[in-house]
Amino acid sequence: MAKTPTLRIIPLGGLDGIGKNMTAFECGDDMVLVDAGLMFPDDDQPGIDLVLPDYTYVLENEEKLRGIVITHGHEDHTGALPYLLMDLTHKVPIFSSKLTLGMIEGKLAEHNIKSPKFREVTDGSSVNLGCFSLQFFAMTHSIPGALGIFLKTPAGTVLHTGDFKLDQTPIDGVRPNYNAINRFGKQGVDLMLSDSTNANFPGFTPSEATVGASLRHIIKNAPGRVFVASFSSHIHRLQQVCDAATAVGRKVVVTGRSMVTNTKIARELGYLKIADEDIIDAFEINDIPEDKIVVLCTGSQGEPLSALARMANGEHKSLSICEGDTVIISATPVPGNEKSVQGIINSLSKIGCDVYDKTNATVHVSGHGRQEELKLMLAMVHPKNFMPVHGEAVHLRAHAKLAKSMGMSDDHIFILDNGDSLQMRDGKVSRGPSFDSGIIYVDGLRIGDTDPVVLRDRQKLSQDGIVTCVVTLKARSHKVADVDVSSRGVSFASDDELLAGIEDTCRAAIDKNNQGSPSVDVLRKAVRNSLSNYLWSKTRTRPMIIPVVMEV
Repeated sequence: MAKTPTLRIIPLGGLDGIGKNMTAFECGDDMVLVDAGLMFPDDDQPGIDLVLPDYTYVLENEEKLRGIVITHGHEDHTGALPYLLMDLTHKVPIFSSKLTLGMIEGKLAEHNIKSPKFREVTDGSSVNLGCFSLQFFAMTHSIPGALGIFLKTPAGTVLHTGDFKLDQTPIDGVRPNYNAINRFGKQGVDLMLSDSTNANFPGFTPSEATVGASLRHIIKNAPGRVFVASFSSHIHRLQQVCDAATAVGRKVVVTGRSMVTNTKIARELGYLKIADEDIIDAFEINDIPEDKIVVLCTGSQGEPLSALARMANGEHKSLSICEGDTVIISATPVPGNEKSVQGIINSLSKIGCDVYDKTNATVHVSGHGRQEELKLMLAMVHPKNFMPVHGEAVHLRAHAKLAKSMGMSDDHIFILDNGDSLQMRDGKVSRGPSFDSGIIYVDGLRIGDTDPVVLRDRQKLSQDGIVTCVVTLKARSHKVADVDVSSRGVSFASDDELLAGIEDTCRAAIDKNNQGSPSVDVLRKAVRNSLSNYLWSKTRTRPMIIPVVMEV
């Protein structure tokens, strides 16, 4: 009798923050990958453009990979896809909703990836991939086309919610497929993976529809132009801005690269509805009265190169923000971006703008469910085992606590780190082996492991600057002939007394260590150490020191 295969669930990302979501499901000789997202760098990663999950395990088992499933079109679920596809040696089918595939197609085109194997799925679709049987069901999120997945395997069943909120009045009328969720629950779900983003917030997340009335009120009563900064992928929000603008007789201008791209895709696919005569080019704005304009733009996170920042600084090619304009920031700052957003708000206030954000108006609601919605999902699915996903440690543990309050025992709740695994056989779930996991940095055109020393040096340079000291020695006597000091990013660059002290310190270090024909490396090290100690004693800073010792 053939042995029942084991299902292995391996989260490669998504369990150490809100981002780089990626989970591998492996059963026998088949593997399915759910999501391939990125994360934006923290302040302690200077110069890094993007952070990806380490998908080495997927590449090592590429012959097993039957398909990639993307739950929805946000960057934290799609952003790593171009890099993964470039590293794979053969084309793998990508399954998702129409809008998500449309947004992915634009992203892949930027990386010159042609003819991907797209497979459109909708609410109710079924797909067989090796020993996996996948059924898709509609979920409500802050973007249309969000899907959850029910996976059936010989080893047992798994339900993956994707990102969700239980919105009863969604903008597009597409509610979560409660019938399907309850049906899967009745069939029996051996393991559920569920979104934990808002697990530490009580109650229900307000409906997206609550934002519309507030946006319309602000736009209607604004004396001049209105600028609305939002995520370009938040199509529901963009629709509400367009509806509010047209309802009060204003034209809509779209600016910012990603905003232009995503609105174009969403309109072409029928997800964003606005008449052609109501949307105008930025260069036509001068022909229209200021109280008849709404500008949709990027910059809700305070990004310095975004359309909002460039308009506020007078650097935009066709638009500028002036006194009397109204600015709506329709988003929540991603953790780490709070200072940048506040900086933009302060700049706009100095100009004389009225600024609205979630602190003083209902211009944003989350796309993730709070505690009561998470408990409702647990009640409908009634899983035998539970694994919280999509969050930092505090979110995962808060979600686990909710599951426990619903009657689940500790030995059926699994809090994992990236690289950990669960294994399932005959519906029984246990912890499996750990796999190499980590992060991949995108640094300009270079993709891979950036040496921690490089990041440390960048931090050092950004904090304390750099001092270069070139010491020239006489060839025969090895006596110091000359000392040339140059610096960048230091506060003492014009302090002649201190610069003289640096030269004296370098000479003294050479003289002290210049016994018995020492190597250049020995002298260089002596100069660096002496100079570091001297600058610390005089300035309480530790700039990067580059000593150069040469003979002439």
